[in-house]
Amino acid sequence: MKKYPDKSYLSTVEAEYRPVYRQLTDREKTVYAALYRGIADHKEKIPLPCELNGDEYSRIYCILEKQESRFFYLDSVYYTADKVRDAKVVYRKIYDLDRMKKELDDAVDEAVRGAAGLAGDEYKVRYINDYIVKKCSYVTGGDETFASTAYGCLVEGKANCEGYAKAFSLLANELELESVVITGTTDEGENHAWNQVKVAADWYNIDVTWADTDVSGEMRQMYYLCSDSGFMRTHFADTSLFTPYECKKDDRNYYVSSGLYARTIDEAEDIVRRELKNGNDTIEIRFATPSVYEEFRNDFIDEENIFTLINETGYEYEGEITLSLKENRPELCMTLAFS
Repeated sequence: MKKYPDKSYLSTVEAEYRPVYRQLTDREKTVYAALYRGIADHKEKIPLPCELNGDEYSRIYCILEKQESRFFYLDSVYYTADKVRDAKVVYRKIYDLDRMKKELDDAVDEAVRGAAGLAGDEYKVRYINDYIVKKCSYVTGGDETFASTAYGCLVEGKANCEGYAKAFSLLANELELESVVITGTTDEGENHAWNQVKVAADWYNIDVTWADTDVSGEMRQMYYLCSDSGFMRTHFADTSLFTPYECKKDDRNYYVSSGLYARTIDEAEDIVRRELKNGNDTIEIRFATPSVYEEFRNDFIDEENIFTLINETGYEYEGEITLSLKENRPELCMTLAFS
């Protein structure tokens, strides 16, 4: 008679930075743990501690495949059946797996060394975000074999959104942060992946892929540590595998913490005045609502009252001044550049 493993769980240390694992039932956790240990050992057939129906198995397997960022060697396909007691795992055809595992370990170690001395969660998140943006270039899914993996992002420097998200979670866990990979769609209906990360006691949304412009020295800030209210205008999470965490706060968002978030037309005007007085020739503002965005645009851009502000603040310029306007209406962002 075939012997099946006893029901066992991940250790307390292993579970600490696996928040999705902690959402599972005890029964599901034993299956996850068996799969995790078997895949870590590159086993093609993994006996499970209990029998599951196909839907149950598929859900647990898909959760693991997305959240275990070190398993870059898993294939994109998997086997299931009406009833599953022995998992059959498909791996990518890799001729020197040990070498590639070491390359990923070395890349992670290099990234972690760069974060030495960072004390707070928020500093660690900013470091990881900026590190990945500088390290990686975006490619579409079929362009590179490992584009959807942390290996593609951190070793090869080429990844799609899933590769970015898995790399973020991997580095976050190494720096003792809780993070999960979220999959879903964009407002344009395209498949997409991003992260949620816990900073101190609160969860935030973050999209490192959309932070990356692939232009040296340029980075988008509008998808950095966001609440659900703004983020969900363009990101729609798939909730079929697990429940994403509720992100309530915007206090650590780039625009809020930098004083560039306008809830009213008066606040928007105050931001422009302050930045001009400080001699800044580029001002990026994010608006709380479409109505405030449109009111500011009508009053200060269309009616050209922005030039009145320039004169009132004593902003120094020679000869004529030109305003260049860059807009991102879906995200309610506007960049004013004076030359």
